[in-house]
Amino acid sequence: MRPPPNSLRARVLSVLLTTQPAQVPWRVLLRNTAAVVVPLAWGIGSGQLLAGIAVSVGALTTMYSDEPGPYRQRLERLLAVSAAGAIATFLGLTLNHHLPALLIAALAVGFAGALLVTFGDAIARVGMNAMVLLVVATDLPAPTLGAALQLTAEVAAGGLLLTLVSIAAWPLQRYGPERAALAAVYRGLAAMARGGTRDSAAALELTGGMTGLQHTLLGPHRARGAVMDYFGVMLELAERARLELTALESAEPGPQIAPLVQRESAQVLDAIAAAVTAGSDPQRSMHDALELLQSAERSAGEHEAALPEGPWRHFQALSGQLSAAVRNAERAATQGLRHPSDEDLQLPRALRPQSPLAILAANLTPASAAFRHAVRSAVCFSFALWLGRVLPVEHGYWLPMTVAIVLRADYAGTLSYGLLRVVGTVLGLLLTTALVHVLPANAWMHLAVLAVLCAGFRYFGTVHYGVAVACLTGLVVLLLAFAGEAPEPTVIARLIDTVIGSAVALAAYALWPTWEKGRTRETLAQMLLAYAAYLTALVGGGAEERRDGRQGARVARVNAEASVKRLLAEPATPPALAELAQSLLANGNRLARTIMTLEALLGHQAPPPLRAALGPFIRESAAALEEAAAALNTHREPHALPPIRAAQRQLARELAAGGGLAGELIGACDRLVDNINTLAHIVTRAPTHPPAIQPA
Repeated sequence: MRPPPNSLRARVLSVLLTTQPAQVPWRVLLRNTAAVVVPLAWGIGSGQLLAGIAVSVGALTTMYSDEPGPYRQRLERLLAVSAAGAIATFLGLTLNHHLPALLIAALAVGFAGALLVTFGDAIARVGMNAMVLLVVATDLPAPTLGAALQLTAEVAAGGLLLTLVSIAAWPLQRYGPERAALAAVYRGLAAMARGGTRDSAAALELTGGMTGLQHTLLGPHRARGAVMDYFGVMLELAERARLELTALESAEPGPQIAPLVQRESAQVLDAIAAAVTAGSDPQRSMHDALELLQSAERSAGEHEAALPEGPWRHFQALSGQLSAAVRNAERAATQGLRHPSDEDLQLPRALRPQSPLAILAANLTPASAAFRHAVRSAVCFSFALWLGRVLPVEHGYWLPMTVAIVLRADYAGTLSYGLLRVVGTVLGLLLTTALVHVLPANAWMHLAVLAVLCAGFRYFGTVHYGVAVACLTGLVVLLLAFAGEAPEPTVIARLIDTVIGSAVALAAYALWPTWEKGRTRETLAQMLLAYAAYLTALVGGGAEERRDGRQGARVARVNAEASVKRLLAEPATPPALAELAQSLLANGNRLARTIMTLEALLGHQAPPPLRAALGPFIRESAAALEEAAAALNTHREPHALPPIRAAQRQLARELAAGGGLAGELIGACDRLVDNINTLAHIVTRAPTHPPAIQPA
């Protein structure tokens, strides 16, 4: 990565032109579109058009919470979104004519909804949906309490309808999400075997996929049943296979072994992924692939004396893990009974859920970025709601709705969502104007076009938000046209409200910002500390401690990647800080591969004397990392580091006579010292004074 461009024009062009890979499976796209369109079709056919619109609105505001994952998790999340939306709708309907009470409610909903960002984007959508429906309800007619209850029930019915279609396949495809997540990880391992994930976006995707798979298979929302036990075993085998592939990559397998990994091993991994996805008896191709791998192993074994010992050992270990994965894939596909000797698996400590109340309580302080975001959102949301009432604009609720959607916890997100929302609304204006002049005055024709726009809104939401907003603008205009409003004034009013709302959100962030440049050092220091803990676990703990250390390092790395990405998108980021962050991240990834290689080596039945000899060196290396992390976090140069190079040379002399595994360990320890010294050097040359801009 490069430091961010200084030109605002360059940043704007980057926001407008950047796209992301599509993330919405076609099944999700179809069922979400159906949940919005079917109620409207029912309303047209039955003469209950307003009720159909209300149900469609409830489904529309809920659809982005329909994400892949365990059915239990999906059910709970969608029910939470629907319940929060129903409560907010009722508040908006009943307080609509009492502006002071409505503004107080907006403050409360805005603060609570934005604070949910503490639990991640998926949970934050619960709060955003409540904020959106609160202001949408202020534009709906509800003259009596009974009418308010009826409208609330109709909006909630839309969320419940989408929930039902989302989990409809649960009885028929009970383990569908789990199979999909597991297959994605094995496909990622196949790409790694072919040499396609080193220092690339695919590597980060595989890291995220394995973390997500652990949540899916071992988390609090996991499914139950005998087959889940086999899935858990296959997760552990995937972790071990990745360690061996990492060790092979570091050992440079050479022309004798590299083809076996790139062809046969990758073929077996792909076959496992296909068998898991199918959810039935594995196809013959998987058995053929495994036989091919075993045949290649036997053929190479005949010339074992001429093969490099280290890579050959890792390839044999990888073959054993793939054979075990094939056996478990067969049992998982047939949902047989688990072998009683297999150990029970649980979510690593780094991923185990904490008490939600404890997390919220810890964030109720101005030192918390989530708290500052919640205060900023609550004030800005309420102000925009008041502004929408006093300004002479149609559908003033679009103004606070824009604020709720645009205002994010980071500068880059706020800028991109604000800019893309304005641009998307302009595109939607042009699109809708063309549709109005081309489409015949036929309700069913309008409904068909609305379905296409709804599908476009859902599909492009993760690809390009501007295109998604263009589809949404046309969709909203058609919905209001069904309610009897002329399209042309609606489009103009939406454009005006969107521009004002985006300006309010950007101004609020400018007045009270939360800059990533004030937090990046701490996040990177946490990454180094996680690597130190992972190192220590290699010689100071058992299998569970090593797994926790590995997962903790993985989570810290993902957090650091996200922090650096936000840093590079901010204006006026000091070039020295940008260079520091990118250098630490790149060299930290190299350190992570070295530690994984060490774990793989120590897993090859390393004798106790060998582990004992490694212990002092590993602990000194971890201490050096901890000192570098402390120096980074406190803006100072590292104090005198432990003499890890001298310790490594002494260790090399002690192990020199061992050969074989000892030789590989010597090489890995040499790389470890290089990695740590490089990181310490990067920290040493970094500025020792805090950045000029601190978080508010």
